[in-house]
Amino acid sequence: MTSSRKLLVAAGCLGLGAAAIAIGRPVEERPAANVLAAGPRVSVAARWRTKVDTIRKGEPLSVALERAGLAPDEAAQALSVASALDPRRVRAGTTITTKVDPDSGASEIVLQMAIDRVIRFTRSATSWVEREELLPWTTDTVVVGGEVQSTLTAAIASGAGAFPDRQRTELAYALADVLEYRVDLSRDLQKGDSVRVLVERQSAPNGLVRPGNIIAARITVAGKPVETLRFAQGTRTSYFDGDGKAMRAAFLRAPLEFRRISSVFGIRRHPILGTVRRHQGMDYAASRGTPVRALGNGRVIFAGWKGGYGKTIEIRHTNGMVTRYGHLDAINVKSGTSVNISQTIGKVGSTGLSTAPHLHFEVLVNGVHRDPRVALRNVTGEPLAASHRGEFAALKARLFAQLDAPFIRPVVARAGGD
Repeated sequence: MTSSRKLLVAAGCLGLGAAAIAIGRPVEERPAANVLAAGPRVSVAARWRTKVDTIRKGEPLSVALERAGLAPDEAAQALSVASALDPRRVRAGTTITTKVDPDSGASEIVLQMAIDRVIRFTRSATSWVEREELLPWTTDTVVVGGEVQSTLTAAIASGAGAFPDRQRTELAYALADVLEYRVDLSRDLQKGDSVRVLVERQSAPNGLVRPGNIIAARITVAGKPVETLRFAQGTRTSYFDGDGKAMRAAFLRAPLEFRRISSVFGIRRHPILGTVRRHQGMDYAASRGTPVRALGNGRVIFAGWKGGYGKTIEIRHTNGMVTRYGHLDAINVKSGTSVNISQTIGKVGSTGLSTAPHLHFEVLVNGVHRDPRVALRNVTGEPLAASHRGEFAALKARLFAQLDAPFIRPVVARAGGD
């Protein structure tokens, strides 16, 4: 066979093979022209744009929604169905999450009103629907605490159940509230003292935590322990000391809530007169306008200007003791009126002989100045009834065993081996 004939035969075989392949190919596998033109298929969900933002100070909620991608009429329609919130009173900093479909507008709006509360707006085929969701919390108990080196907040940073900074500050103030009848934490707490707290820890589904009720605590001040625990008598729950006496007493230990004291009772140089003289009280450094509270129940015997004290209030209490509050910016009571423990009687200022805003506080017993720490040291609350003492002792033993147990650090698993 000549070379030219061989080439013709080969070409014919190739043609028959190609035809056979074309005939044997399933029709449904052929790509349609319109599919080829359309390119890759895109899901509807992939077109949605999700944006997380926060409400700005003084910003209307409708403006924040428009910034997130909603048309003005869509934002208005969504807010028109609001019943679980007042759109005019959404706080600055509130987290807002929006899901927007570029073709059809918004699909969902979520407002994080609190750690455990969200307001969700979802658009149905014809209208918006609002739903309030309360997220469930789980609660356990943890022990936190440590030695005081700088602040109370820093001292309660240790332990397996350590809280974030903001929650530790909340816990510190809650502890100060429990102890305010026994310890002036703004003055008495010193470096080297210690604190240990058994507290409820509440955890949200999103991993956020917050402190709950303080169950028991021990704070050691100048080598002396002050204990407290939460105890229920029927339907009433309150705090008692380790001896079974109510923490709440006839007098607070400080006229300001947990604040720093600028100077203490004793010998010091007066900041205005420049001479060394006995400072007849205690000065609490605080911002101008900080509320000043009555140390206990009593009657106002003076309210007005008193020489170097500036604007001053004096209260005679039921046990005859007199408390004096000087350098005030404002006076909220009148002479002759009765006041209750913790009642706001004035505001911190810098009137009279004063270099900066602070509260000057004195205690007088039988007309003689006394160190407030000494005069108030032995003021305690009422003891438990005898019928509750057995139950109280058993609870104290159980809670303080937990409180004194060594810290167990949580084990954090690491991926990828050693």
